[in-house]
Amino acid sequence: MGTVSHPNPLHCVQAPSTLATVTPADAAPSPRETIRIRPALDALPAYVPGRPPADDGIQRYKASSNESPFPPVQAVRDALVAAIDGLNRYPDMGARALREALGAEHGVDPAQIAVSTGSVAVTGDLVRALVDAGDEVVFPWRSFEAYPILVGMHGGTSVRVPLTAEHALDLDAMAAAVTDRTRLILLCSPNNPTGPALTTEQIESFLARVPEDVVVAIDEAYREFVDPEVAPDTARLFAEHANTVLLRTFSKIHGIAGLRIGYAVAHPRLARALTQVAMPFGAASLAQTGALACLQPAARAELAERAAALRAERRRVIEALRAQGWEVPDSQGNFVFLDLRERSGEFADFADARGLVVRAYGDDGVRVTIAETEANDRLLEIAAAWRELS
Repeated sequence: MGTVSHPNPLHCVQAPSTLATVTPADAAPSPRETIRIRPALDALPAYVPGRPPADDGIQRYKASSNESPFPPVQAVRDALVAAIDGLNRYPDMGARALREALGAEHGVDPAQIAVSTGSVAVTGDLVRALVDAGDEVVFPWRSFEAYPILVGMHGGTSVRVPLTAEHALDLDAMAAAVTDRTRLILLCSPNNPTGPALTTEQIESFLARVPEDVVVAIDEAYREFVDPEVAPDTARLFAEHANTVLLRTFSKIHGIAGLRIGYAVAHPRLARALTQVAMPFGAASLAQTGALACLQPAARAELAERAAALRAERRRVIEALRAQGWEVPDSQGNFVFLDLRERSGEFADFADARGLVVRAYGDDGVRVTIAETEANDRLLEIAAAWRELS
């Protein structure tokens, strides 16, 4: 799983800029703004993306964003090049071809597929469709950090339910947190950033305790990394429960995070609502083209091999970390979580100085993506050095 280098088939020569350079001293003073910004934005947390590696001559690996270490498969590259000449046209707003392909894959009517710019955007559509000011959205914490942002920006109230001591979703506590103001529950499985995944039985038992008018979104952004023998049967649960919705993305194993495309599998009424609140022309033409190419048989086979390789690397890394003395949660994602608490930032700096960019979550812990073999080896070296010095 070494780093793969490949030529870029798309070359764009940029003309020199003719714009004059304006220094702060030359700039005209800005007019005084008296516009009214929504007060809710004052309390809105900012999304913090994974930090890229510094360009300082040191060989560094980026393990901070849960991206695929592989470039797009060749079928995707070929499809994107072939589609470039059509970029003067708007994309298919209904994403008809992609929805038909995804509908066939999930055994639902294509109208039950809602496509947007990544599963995070679909989650935002869910909040817009379901949550009025003061309505509640229940989700685990810590979990995907976009959840409180999406809820807050639309005027909803976040109900954060702490994880268990094993860094897994506490479904008993989440069920107990539901009130008559709850409109949406978000289940991230595997949970980002900690890694544990839910079983079919756990989700089924949870759904039995949730009112039927509360939507339960099962966020499966990392589903392809779950060991097949323990992967939950969410297709059956979706078919049996009208208040469920499945969230998927092409940003992880499919290797097209830069194109930004994901989707929801929803029951008809909710699917129509998601269409109503979605940004027009949100899914770009190349994104739809790339996603369709990922669904072709040859591409599927190659992506399945990549997923299996990353699962094997994850097992190797977890076993090695535990052998060093680390307590590592049972991750089913393409990442591992180190419970470093108040020393999380210190470890992130320690790793960065040694060529590995990781993701610290305040005082909660550090997430490290399973990346190239060389990056994973670097993590093990850094983790061992940390324990020797701590």
